[in-house]
Amino acid sequence: MSAAAVAQSPDALYAQRDVPGRARAAADEWTRALAADSRNAEAAWKLARADYWLGTHTDERDESRSRFEDGVTAGRAAVALLPNRPEGHFWLAANMGALAESFGLRQGLKYRKPIKQELEAVLQIDPAFEQGSADRALGRWYYRVPSLFGGSHKTAEMHLRASLKYNPHSTASHYFLAEMFADDGRKSEAVAELKAVLDAPLDPAWGPEDKDFKAKARALLMKLAPS
Repeated sequence: MSAAAVAQSPDALYAQRDVPGRARAAADEWTRALAADSRNAEAAWKLARADYWLGTHTDERDESRSRFEDGVTAGRAAVALLPNRPEGHFWLAANMGALAESFGLRQGLKYRKPIKQELEAVLQIDPAFEQGSADRALGRWYYRVPSLFGGSHKTAEMHLRASLKYNPHSTASHYFLAEMFADDGRKSEAVAELKAVLDAPLDPAWGPEDKDFKAKARALLMKLAPS
């Protein structure tokens, strides 16, 4: 394969997902691959991953929901094809979680059980998957879900700290801890977590996400500790 062809492969395009149009082009390629072969599990989970990125990076609510719905469909296909692999379970849960948040608390609660089930499946299969992403997402689940429906800030903190075993510099885990600590009135701890986000090196595989969390951390830090 030529260098030019490699540069246009969906994996190469997705690696540049923070460049406008690249993630969409990658998603289009995986959509075509899955249409050509419905048993292409790799295309299914990679499409679910791309849909999640695209859905969380648009200001158009309808487009966002459409991407998450497509991601749920692709994630379910991946789970059906590779039930003993973590990828489908995780990206299915991610898209369901984002879809739930887009609908608000009342409607979103209907997704809480399947999201938790998929994330717990990832923990059973490979707790180290994507640097402890299942623990990270479960921490978010326990934080966002009201206590009446199973949520718990104590359990959320436990999962988020567990995720840091796999990557102590995770900007996502530190930011989620900071957000929860801020809500709980634990200001000094929140500030410390935000500074950890800002001090963290960019991960070569997750640079675009790291940049997003660093931007969020700067904004929240300005609210909590304006200079």
